[in-house]
Amino acid sequence: MSAGPELGLDVELRRHVANHISDRGDVIVADTVATFPITAETRRLDADYCVRLGNVATRLLGDAIVAGELDSRGPGISVLAALVDDREVGPETLFTFIHILMSTSIDELSLDKRVGVNTESWLYAAQIVRRAAFDLLGAWTARLVYSPQHTAIRDPLTTLHTRPVLDAVLPKECCRAERFEHWLSMLLIDIDNLSAINKAHGYGVGDRILERMGILLRTYFRQHDWVVRYREDTIAVLLPETTPDDVMALAERTRAMVEERLTFRDYRTEQRAVVTVSVGAMSARALEGEPIDHVKFTAEAEAALGRAKRAGRNRVEHVELLPRLISISDASAILNTDIEGVDKLVADGRLDPVRAGRHVRLERKAVEDLAKK
Repeated sequence: MSAGPELGLDVELRRHVANHISDRGDVIVADTVATFPITAETRRLDADYCVRLGNVATRLLGDAIVAGELDSRGPGISVLAALVDDREVGPETLFTFIHILMSTSIDELSLDKRVGVNTESWLYAAQIVRRAAFDLLGAWTARLVYSPQHTAIRDPLTTLHTRPVLDAVLPKECCRAERFEHWLSMLLIDIDNLSAINKAHGYGVGDRILERMGILLRTYFRQHDWVVRYREDTIAVLLPETTPDDVMALAERTRAMVEERLTFRDYRTEQRAVVTVSVGAMSARALEGEPIDHVKFTAEAEAALGRAKRAGRNRVEHVELLPRLISISDASAILNTDIEGVDKLVADGRLDPVRAGRHVRLERKAVEDLAKK
């Protein structure tokens, strides 16, 4: 995907996208409310309330599209927060609602003559809407950081998101990865021997390390990455649209950065101690019709972290979760041939095509076995 249009065109395109969504706002909100699952847990969210929530969220989506960001302390986010607090809407419910609103907005935008699905600007225009939705959720979540009463959202020691936020976000990111056939990656960063450090240097030391770790990691990763206190001494970083090569580079840099910067001095003994981390790095590739299983995704990341700790700690272990089927272009890369070469293998009966939704795929194992011959 290209980086997008030039700066002047980018501003004009953003305004056009925002205006289109504003003009179609009533339809977008109505479709969102009709799709939003009113389950037992959200039954108190009646249709009138959801329409109000949708109207506020649509205006904020437009603001984020035009500005490229949202002020977490601005009046728009304050209105949204008050509306959410009024019905005690939890993060997972709000994230589901915004995800549906985003998808509905993109569906409406696809029909636009200027930036619709049949135009050169379509991929970039759709990406603008997706990014704006995450900016909206990010601004709302950041506002909670400044609200001490929302300790279920913010960990008071590290100031990072809490595990329930990750539990709400991960399934949505898995769905988005499938829809756009992106990589999704995650790091589990575990502080080595934290209990032993506490025992040797005093139990306040562990809290200081966790506090500094939270500050260090929160400022290191991208704004739309999700940095979460996963367990007492483990921090998770969910990384949308991040390939295995990139996540391995990030994991190794993170490991080295912690070892270099998170030293501390025991003032009782003047002894300087070094803090290290073990890292489990997980990458999964989704294809249309082959979603990422978010439960298996998390389990594989934890298994990689376990291997890093058993192998001596202060190291990175990586695992990839690959789909059963692959595209024709991926098959050509594995087989070191072109598309025509793959077509010939199919015509000769050496590879069997598989229909997957709108696409024709090939069995990964069959391709890999053929490449070994």
